[in-house]
Amino acid sequence: MTVQPIRLFGDPVLRTPADPVVDFDAELRKLVADLTDTMREQNGAGLAAPQLGVSLRVFTFDVDDMLGHLVNPALEFPDEEEQDGPEGCLSIPGLYFDTKRRQNVIAKGFSAHGDPMQIVGTGLMARCVQHETDHLDGVLFVDRLDAAGRKEAMKAIRQADWYDQGAPPTVKLSPHPVSNPFGLGR
Repeated sequence: MTVQPIRLFGDPVLRTPADPVVDFDAELRKLVADLTDTMREQNGAGLAAPQLGVSLRVFTFDVDDMLGHLVNPALEFPDEEEQDGPEGCLSIPGLYFDTKRRQNVIAKGFSAHGDPMQIVGTGLMARCVQHETDHLDGVLFVDRLDAAGRKEAMKAIRQADWYDQGAPPTVKLSPHPVSNPFGLGR
């Protein structure tokens, strides 16, 4: 178990959809341990494998005294209720922007041992599960902002001391629905 460096905005691995996990072996369990250690060291609520440069569909979370992980998540939304509030990302350090998410989520997947798992989340847990699953699809939370919010976020990112001017920014749409995710028509 080792704390690993976190990939930052601009790294292509963050924009590439991750591959499904097919081997539930010791290597996967080490990855989960590394994700957990790194997330906790950075005081994060969640961390996805692509943030460590590993293109596999697995993430860890530490929300409301609930520490865990999920492999190959699939999301379901039991209702249309939404939440809007500040969101940040360990791959976009120090920056937070109000981001619209679903209020409630059901995430189904597997443990690192291949056992079926389900997370029923509301509020912060729902936000975390959606955020981390977006990472597995190559989507960052700034992609969910409306046009004005994205412009503000990109300006702040470009001014951040960690930003790499050589890595051009891109925007990607999430396959996970949120009604009117870009605030169009408002």
